[in-house]
Parts: sequence; C-alpha cells; structure tokens
Amino acid sequence: MPLFEVETDNHIIITWAADADTASGVVSDAYPSENVIRMTKRPRDTWVISKSALGIAEEVDICHTARDCLSKAAGDKVHAIRLYMHETGVDLEQARKVIESNMVLGW
Repeated sequence: MPLFEVETDNHIIITWAADADTASGVVSDAYPSENVIRMTKRPRDTWVISKSALGIAEEVDICHTARDCLSKAAGDKVHAIRLYMHETGVDLEQARKVIESNMVLGW
C-alpha cells in the first residue's frame, strides 16, 4: 500500500492509503476543519525525518509516561493531561508542558 504525505493548514500527515482519495479521507476524519494543501505519493514505503531539519541538535528526553497517557487518550490532549496528572501527581501546568512537548516530538 502506498505511503502518502498530506499537508493541511496545520499538520503534515503521513499515512498508508490505497489511493489519494482514501488518504484525503483519513485527513478529513482526523481533522475535519482543515483543508488539504498538498498531497504527495511517496516513492517508497518508508518515511525519514532528519533531526537537524527539525532543529533537534541534542538528545531529547522522551517521557514514556506522557506517551502512554497520549495513547490511552487516543491523542486527546486535555484527557492525556488529566491522565498524566493522575499518574504522576504533578500540577496542571507541569502536566500540560510534558504532554505538549511529547506531542511536538511526534507522538
């Protein structure tokens, strides 16, 4: 199955899909209010992102607890923050920072 790169107003989504219409459907399901700006069928079935292109020059501290909370919350940031607060006992602001920073790192 081909790999598609779909750019919207606020996201770049990488997804496997049978064709461009199916890839566009994935985007409209996940982000119904966003418009597809660009869609590219990738030539291979692998996607690689250079850390230097993202501005990551040093080792990044990924929080496995935060990623687990994001997974349990199905990507719902607010719910993930609540779960993280419950599991770690930190306050709202600290939980928000940890969850958001792990989302940016490509959860």
